[in-house]
Amino acid sequence: MSLKLRYNPMSPYIRKVTVMIAETGLEDKVERVLTHPWTENSDISAVNPLGKVPALELEDGTSLYDSLVICDYLDTLHDGPKMIPNSGMERWFVLRCHALGMGVTDAAALHLFERRRQEGQQSPGWIERQWRAVTRGLDQAEQEVDEFTDQLDLGQICIACAIGLVDFRNPDCSWRDTRPNLSTWWDKMMARPSFADTVPYDWVPEDHGGINVWIEKVA
Repeated sequence: MSLKLRYNPMSPYIRKVTVMIAETGLEDKVERVLTHPWTENSDISAVNPLGKVPALELEDGTSLYDSLVICDYLDTLHDGPKMIPNSGMERWFVLRCHALGMGVTDAAALHLFERRRQEGQQSPGWIERQWRAVTRGLDQAEQEVDEFTDQLDLGQICIACAIGLVDFRNPDCSWRDTRPNLSTWWDKMMARPSFADTVPYDWVPEDHGGINVWIEKVA
């Protein structure tokens, strides 16, 4: 089986997928295709009509998007413990943690995009609102840590990727100071090769065409 993952190293949504691939031993089944959706000659819309990454191309030409759909599909391809439990309260806990991580990620991304608008076009109220969502989400994650098990799941992966985005785009943020449980857990996550090997960094393709490449189309 050969699958093609459209990805780039900046996106926490993609990081969630690549971490899951590594943790489930699917690296040999997934070819990674470096893609920036904002380049003029990008063909991503042929794979995902929304023009976003990640997108997964199957052998029969079918495309899957967004990141949760891709992860749910990948969870059917390995023989290990499921990253998304099939039933019971365990399933709903994992999906709730996933929603929490996605919410922090979305708010952190919106906070970033607004701050990068020209100064006269920024909305201070919008910036503050998004950052409040980030901090409340991290506060909740601090409480959820006690319920995490040693068996990694998609909820934990998503929360960790959200924290990675906060660290990446807000290096002066002192979120650790008031969240000791989350800080200790985050250090454990970063010790895993799947996270250590996927630390985000800015990537600008040579053919970006002069566009504002800091804006990522992500899902």
